[in-house]
Amino acid sequence: MPEPNVKKVFYFILLLFVGLGLSGCLTCERKEYTFQLTGENSGKLTIKYVNIFSSLIDSTGELSADYDEMVNLWLKGEKLEKDFPHAKNFKKRLFAEDGVLCGEVIMEFDDLSNVNLYRFRNNGPYMFSLSGVNDDGESFLQTNGEFGGEKMPVIFWNEDVQSLRFSTKIAEPDTSCVSMLQQWETRQEAYQKRDLKQLITFPDWQQLKETFQKNPK
Repeated sequence: MPEPNVKKVFYFILLLFVGLGLSGCLTCERKEYTFQLTGENSGKLTIKYVNIFSSLIDSTGELSADYDEMVNLWLKGEKLEKDFPHAKNFKKRLFAEDGVLCGEVIMEFDDLSNVNLYRFRNNGPYMFSLSGVNDDGESFLQTNGEFGGEKMPVIFWNEDVQSLRFSTKIAEPDTSCVSMLQQWETRQEAYQKRDLKQLITFPDWQQLKETFQKNPK
């Protein structure tokens, strides 16, 4: 059996790794968390994803694939429901703000532990450990409470505070990154045209049109 050409094998492995490295990467600049307490242990959690973008894009097709992944996994899928399996009444949306694409999810909880909040024996300050965030690479940015620091990455809020807020930093976009705003705007425009077309061709509308033509008065 002839020995394999080492040079060809090397180039094949190199191309394989280069191809993997150029695949799209979907992320956002930062996340903003707001726990709005409506009862002693219940409330609503809002997570805002600020400036959603894709990096290491090699083609328009990869950008479109990243957008589809975002919609299928995050907006229409159950990724967030799996991240917070005990929360309920999820509401999700994408929207433009300050020239970037943002995402938002709102969920309700009946117990602090449903959203990774904690109080020792239901007394004293509210606490949240940054180990409770669900995305890799999140680092503390700011809060309206007190942060324990790198060696104790826990945020504390006084027990009389009703709105617990903090934000995390994920990635800093550079010139190689592409905002998902244009993809979202293009899709929104296409959806609006489709809905308008469906409205015009709706059977009841056609029937109304025919009735009006037969009886113009």
